[in-house]
Amino acid sequence: MTEKEPAPDSRESADGRLTSIDLGSALDPFADAGLLAAGKVNLIALDAIAERLGARWTLRRDQIHEHVDRTLLRRLQSSGYHVRVSETDFLICQPELGRFSGQAACLQLLREILTYFIGDGAQADHSVLQVTEVSATAIQGLRVRASEVDEGERMEREAGAPAPRAIDRWTPFVAADGRELSVTCDLAPVFELRSFGRIGYRMARRVRVVGSGEVLTAGMVRALPPGDILRIDLATVAHGINRLLAVDSDARQPSLIVPVSFTSLSSQRGRAEIARLLTDVRALVERGVICQIGDIEGVPECSLIQVVALIRPYCLLVVGHLDAGATAAATVRRLKRSGLKGLSVDCPPSLSEAALLRWMTTTIQAVRQVVRSTLLYGVSSPRHAAFAAQLGATHASLVQ
Repeated sequence: MTEKEPAPDSRESADGRLTSIDLGSALDPFADAGLLAAGKVNLIALDAIAERLGARWTLRRDQIHEHVDRTLLRRLQSSGYHVRVSETDFLICQPELGRFSGQAACLQLLREILTYFIGDGAQADHSVLQVTEVSATAIQGLRVRASEVDEGERMEREAGAPAPRAIDRWTPFVAADGRELSVTCDLAPVFELRSFGRIGYRMARRVRVVGSGEVLTAGMVRALPPGDILRIDLATVAHGINRLLAVDSDARQPSLIVPVSFTSLSSQRGRAEIARLLTDVRALVERGVICQIGDIEGVPECSLIQVVALIRPYCLLVVGHLDAGATAAATVRRLKRSGLKGLSVDCPPSLSEAALLRWMTTTIQAVRQVVRSTLLYGVSSPRHAAFAAQLGATHASLVQ
């Protein structure tokens, strides 16, 4: 890849940034010529938060600084370190990571921070610098371009850099009602029906009660408190990452459909955690991640529009998921302006063939009036998949 030269940027004492705090010798570890030449020193800027808060920035500044410090301490590699150099700027050095992997980590960290405070992680793509010079009066750097980082990180990985670690720290866990819940995930192939070519996998999860082995239905999961639902969503994605890494293939999979709950995405903490894992998944697939939002029945249109817009920067597409019994035309029609690019539905498992074909006909007709893509999960046979294709369905997965 030929690197384009972004316009230089700087953080200088002229605007009071670097003289606002006494750094002493704290800049010395970041001024190492070798680290700077290798692109291992970056700067993240919180300007977007300060601009959005306006006069409230001064009141919340200390709280924001503490949150950023805690986030960086928790998320940096073992040899990584950071320092705040102004009211809105943090220097970060990650010696263990390559140039683009380090930049990708900084972009993701800043996206999480911006999403947490102002609900707009996309502005991070304009607020990271690769630092080229550090002195007591100025920090010079080149603005990082997110599109080049993605490509550079892929090339580093192909050259032998370690793949992102799959974080499997979410399961099992103790739910609010005292039960210990375990989350597992299978990867089910998904096919494009026109060519019957595989586009990737979808994550199909199971939630079990440890000890009794009871499997929780979708309705039982929806009835859990929001904190438990978030743990289940995060465990699903983490387990899916492990399964994807275990797939015996020399080539990366085209895409992966990742299920998450609207309940989880509607909280700042949930969005930040899910966005981080979506970024981990994105590095493992060829085309991108498809985020599938479930539990959207009855959600106000304005709330769904907002959640779709907030999570869209982290994925290739955002689709919705409906229960098989929630596909009436009037219910589906309410999703028309939601921003969803497709809807997925689980096929009912115990219908007669005649009833199943009637269900497919009415469901696909209703969905096609609202979105471009219709995904049917658990189709019982290739013959039924062909019938669904004739009706206008675009993708399907067969019963496992």
